[in-house]
Amino acid sequence: MLNRRLELKNFNVLCAHDGQEAIDIAISEIPDLILMDLSIPIKDGLTATKEIKKNKVTMDIPVIALTAHAMDTDKNDALEAGCDEFATKPVKFQALLNKMELLLDKDN
Repeated sequence: MLNRRLELKNFNVLCAHDGQEAIDIAISEIPDLILMDLSIPIKDGLTATKEIKKNKVTMDIPVIALTAHAMDTDKNDALEAGCDEFATKPVKFQALLNKMELLLDKDN
């Protein structure tokens, strides 16, 4: 559902079904921004983010963590893993768009 809402806002959306696929897509496609669900299978979102941020090809891609967990420790874990921002699910769409725009503007 989130991907469809982003497409309606003219974002080109690539979806990964697990952490390893997220890493592979990040390396092959070099997206402008990554929305990383922290609860994805195979490699969780924190592990995938750490690997993306360690790779010279992908280290500068901004990452926004998406999680249903809203504890301060969850946010700290995400930021320590290399996420640039943090959003809880269910996502407040306009707030997420604002975070995305800030990160995309900072990157340009």
